[in-house]
Amino acid sequence: MNTAARRHVVVLGGTGFVGRRLVARLLRDGHRLTVLSRGGDPAKRALLPRDSSLIEGDVHDAGFLRAVLDDADAVVNLIGILNERGDDGSGFERVYVGQLESLIEAMREMGVRRLLQMSALGAGSGDSHYLQARGRAEQRVRASGLDWTLFRPSVIAGPGDGLFCRFDQLLRFAPALPIGRAEARFQPVWVGDVVQAYARALADGGSIGHSYDLVGPDVYTLAELVRLTARARGRLRAVIPLPQALGRLQAGIGEHLPGKPISRDNWRSLQTDSVSADNGLPKLGIAATPVAPRLREILGLEPAAD
Repeated sequence: MNTAARRHVVVLGGTGFVGRRLVARLLRDGHRLTVLSRGGDPAKRALLPRDSSLIEGDVHDAGFLRAVLDDADAVVNLIGILNERGDDGSGFERVYVGQLESLIEAMREMGVRRLLQMSALGAGSGDSHYLQARGRAEQRVRASGLDWTLFRPSVIAGPGDGLFCRFDQLLRFAPALPIGRAEARFQPVWVGDVVQAYARALADGGSIGHSYDLVGPDVYTLAELVRLTARARGRLRAVIPLPQALGRLQAGIGEHLPGKPISRDNWRSLQTDSVSADNGLPKLGIAATPVAPRLREILGLEPAAD
C-alpha cells in the first residue's frame, strides 16, 4: 500500500445511503475514488460526486475485482442487504460471505492489503439469517491476513434513511401502528459519524486489526422510535405492542406486502437488541451525535446541516 496521504480507494456499495456520503468525504480528503456498481441504474451516476469514477460489473466475480483493484491502495466494502428472496439464508450468504470471499481473494492476488469492512451490531448472535451471515463474514475478514478494520453500527440514521423515514411513511395515514417486539432496543448512530469513522480509520494505521461498535449516545425502544417520528411531524399516533405470536404473524404477512415493511428474518433480528456499552466512536476521536434533535432534518422538514 502506498504510504502517501492521497490514496486510491475502491468502494463497493458506494452509491448507497452511507456510500455516497463516504465517497464525497474521501474525495474532500484528497483521495482518488473508484466506485463499483452492479449497474443497470443510470441514476446512480447522478448520486456521486463528479470526481469519482463509477465502474459497473459483477462484484461477486473475482476476475472483475482483480481488474478494478489494479493500483488500488485500500478497499471499503459497504455492500449489504436487509432482506433476501425467500427465507433460507442463501441470499444473505451470497451477499455477505460469497462476495466477501471473492473480494479477499482478489485483494490477496493484487497485493492490496487495506480493507475497511461494514458489519452490523450483533453480528453472529441470535437466530436471524442476516446476523448469522454477518458473523460469518466477520470471521472471514479476521482470518484473511489483510490489514482489516471492522465497523459494527446499530441502525444508521440520517436524511433519507430506512429507519425514521420508513416509520414516517407508515404513520402518514395510520392513526395507530401495531408493532411486534415494541420493547426491542436500538442505539441509532448518525450517518455522518459513521462516515467520519471510516475516514479516520483509513488515515490511522492504529485502527488495523480492530472492530468498532458504532452507536449513538441514546438508547430507545422500537416503540419510542415510532413515537419520536410521529412527534417530529406534530402527529399524535398510538403504538400498539403486539405479543410474540402476533408479531411473528405480522412479519410473515409483511414480507409479502409492497415495499416489504418487515420480514420473518427481520423479526428474528429484532430478538437481539442493537445496543453496545463499548462505543467505538470516541476511540476514533468522534463525539457521538444525538439523533433525536435532528429528526426534522432526517424527515426533510428542515435543511440538512451536513
